[in-house]
Amino acid sequence: MSTTADLGATGRGQHAQDADRAPGGAPVRGLLWLVWRQHRVAFVVLLALMVAGGVYMAVLRGRMSGFLDSHHIAGCSLISLDPHCAGTQNAVDAFRASYGSQLRLAEMLLMALPFLVGIFIGAPLLARELESGTHKLVLTQSVGPLRWLAAKIALPAAAAVVTSAALAAVFMWLWQVGGEEVSGSYWYSTTAYGSLGPVPVAQCLLGLAVGTLAGLLLRRTVVSMAVTLGVMGAVSLALQQLRPYLMAPTTVVFRGNESQQLKDTSWFLEQGHLTGTGSRMPTGLCAADPSYESCLRSHNVVASYVDQHPVSHHWQLAWTESGIVLVLAVVATVIAFRVMKRRHG
Repeated sequence: MSTTADLGATGRGQHAQDADRAPGGAPVRGLLWLVWRQHRVAFVVLLALMVAGGVYMAVLRGRMSGFLDSHHIAGCSLISLDPHCAGTQNAVDAFRASYGSQLRLAEMLLMALPFLVGIFIGAPLLARELESGTHKLVLTQSVGPLRWLAAKIALPAAAAVVTSAALAAVFMWLWQVGGEEVSGSYWYSTTAYGSLGPVPVAQCLLGLAVGTLAGLLLRRTVVSMAVTLGVMGAVSLALQQLRPYLMAPTTVVFRGNESQQLKDTSWFLEQGHLTGTGSRMPTGLCAADPSYESCLRSHNVVASYVDQHPVSHHWQLAWTESGIVLVLAVVATVIAFRVMKRRHG
């Protein structure tokens, strides 16, 4: 249905038009209805994705839980020091072969969701109307440009939040059964981290904001989609590099002949030697020395250290990163409103 027809439908009857008007005189509900009509296919796809993804993960959880219970391997890894995991290596390997790829598929769905929102909802949101010129008709219907932009963003943002939050919650439910040791996909892996907690929700809002801004600036749908993909990819890579430094790691010190064994759930960052003065020395400094022990003594090495993020750091890291992403989303949205105001008054 054309935009003209949609606008005509919203204006049928003075009583209906008055009912849709806010105290300030703008047809708020009618404008939201128009946004829904224009982008209903994308919203229905998001709803279908949420339902299908949720059902898929719920069924997968049931199957994984049954396998773990029948083989008694919950909390076991391929190489485990836990006595109750003795002799379970073949069962763990069979679990990973059966369910590992399916768990990765659920992770990839949540990792891809912000890109899908940005490319297929955010980028065409304004670019399609600016490219075809239909925005001129909308802005002549007693709707200010800023109110129009707010309505265009509000409904997709709500849909993106609901979808991503629901899928992230179901994935967390799945993760509590099959994640970590037994699956070999730990919380700090790129795909798992991007699927757990608030991270995918914040990323979806950023994708929408970046796509909307790109469409407003470039006024070409396909070009805006490509730019959104590039920007979101660059931001994701930058965040992956920044992630280990979002909070101070925990340092574990090993003295003498202590085993430098960390828990599988610990995110290893760096290791080295400690001298008697407390200074750090790289492990490679003596690696090539034929007399390794003598080299260590000559440098007054008294212990070794490992910097790591334990699993208890996950939520603080996730919320900190999500905060950064939300700030970027707000900045992109504010820029979009400023550009809209400057161009269209």
